[in-house]
Amino acid sequence: MDKIPSVNLQDFLSEDAEKKQKFVDEIGKAYEDIGFVALKGHFLDENLVSELYTEVKHFFQMPKEEKEKYEIPEIGGQRGYISFGKEHAKGRSTGDLKEFWHFGQYVSKDSKYAAEYPDNVEVLELPKFNSVGKEAYQMLEKTGVYVLRALALYIGLDEFFFDKFAKDGNSILRPIHYPPITDEPKDAVRAAAHGDINLITLLMGAQGKGLQVKNNEGEWIDAIAQPDELMINVGDMLSRLTNNKLKSTIHQVVNPPREMWGKSRYSVPFFMHPVSDMPLNCLPECIDEDHPKLYEDITAGEFLYERLVELGLIKK
Repeated sequence: MDKIPSVNLQDFLSEDAEKKQKFVDEIGKAYEDIGFVALKGHFLDENLVSELYTEVKHFFQMPKEEKEKYEIPEIGGQRGYISFGKEHAKGRSTGDLKEFWHFGQYVSKDSKYAAEYPDNVEVLELPKFNSVGKEAYQMLEKTGVYVLRALALYIGLDEFFFDKFAKDGNSILRPIHYPPITDEPKDAVRAAAHGDINLITLLMGAQGKGLQVKNNEGEWIDAIAQPDELMINVGDMLSRLTNNKLKSTIHQVVNPPREMWGKSRYSVPFFMHPVSDMPLNCLPECIDEDHPKLYEDITAGEFLYERLVELGLIKK
């Protein structure tokens, strides 16, 4: 496979049973084969996307000392600003060439998860940054719920299996700024090869080269979406839950050619997490004689904690 398949969520949302099944089959097969799809027909409109990028650029153009007011190390980078080079891929010590922001879940005060999640950090200088970020978060979350419904059907589960785990899930919207490269990077890339932790990732800003995906032959292929598409991939939690039936594919963001070093790159992934008490035990539907159970039982919260330690965001 040398390119990322494209699917349209409107097929799944239509009243046409054949179109809906076609979407289920296409996205399921893509996630078995390569773990990535480009998705049209999602819930983000052009105006919201444009407003979000405008506000994100305004934030990252703020002076370093202004941005650092919003960095809160004691919560392990779960909310607010994370400064340049702080995060590294699992198994590496060299920090990635990026700075980023985290919007987290918006729960009601009476939610059982309200005490578990840190409050979102408000940028006082940019009130619209906060409101547009919240709207984008909610539209991406809504899109993700429908993708998970399609995958539930593909696996042989009830269509709404994931809904109760996605509601109030520990999801993160992460606007990322890859600044211009000023010196020859020794061992650093914009984002080193890694798999995502979560159930699925919905990525804005995969237009143009940079994001690469490793296919089954071990080759790196460019993952380039059209302007109206989101790139959506399987994370390690979903791969573990499905006993590796659905693939969490290794991917990276490579440094641009030297002539492009002077330009910033922006991308906005939405990491869709379930609630922390969701069991990630391999589903019986994905275990048989040819596919024995590969993983020990664990909850989403336990798995997330392990990985944040490995990424250097939580110090043991």
